[in-house]
Amino acid sequence: MMLGTAGLAAMLAINRIQAEGSQPSDGEVLVTGAGGGVGSIAVMLLARLGYQVSALTGRPELGDQLIRLGASRIVSRDEVLKATGRVLDKEAWAACVDTVGGPLLGEVLKKIRHGGAVAAVGNAGGRNWDASVIPFILRGITLCGIDTVMQPFASRQAAWDRLTTLFVPAAYEPMLTEARLEALPALASDVLAGKVAGRVLVNPRDLDA
Repeated sequence: MMLGTAGLAAMLAINRIQAEGSQPSDGEVLVTGAGGGVGSIAVMLLARLGYQVSALTGRPELGDQLIRLGASRIVSRDEVLKATGRVLDKEAWAACVDTVGGPLLGEVLKKIRHGGAVAAVGNAGGRNWDASVIPFILRGITLCGIDTVMQPFASRQAAWDRLTTLFVPAAYEPMLTEARLEALPALASDVLAGKVAGRVLVNPRDLDA
């Protein structure tokens, strides 16, 4: 349960960018929303596969934990969100697992290297961005949508098979919090406010029993 849908989504995203040709030798891979459930698991999985991982987060206090999971460096969300006004920026990353969407995704697309791929998993930052076709035409990048609802059985099975060998529960445990059922209303408010990192396991039993 530490993995859940977040783990499945992270693995599906990585499988997709690899299917598009992304290799560790191509350069750094960006993970946006790296402090969240999907993002933090993606950081670990990519590092275990040999990639250099740039972990983007708006919470610098999570930097040490993300480095422990395998991130090579921490990237400030504000640094990437700062719009340049150009349709293409300097190439920065070979690929990206994006869990944020919104304006951040629009800025990331301008910075992906030629032939790179971006796997879009979430929309915590919004559904819309100021888009341009130029990164797709001049750099040949690919934007891949990742869903966990209508995935064919074969791709689900392939993802879970890889997770059994790549995910290390003991290494991820510092990003795990266990909560009681009665804590859910307050916890939901914290999630919406962006105050929850990693994964939360809800235990329906009395934890003192």
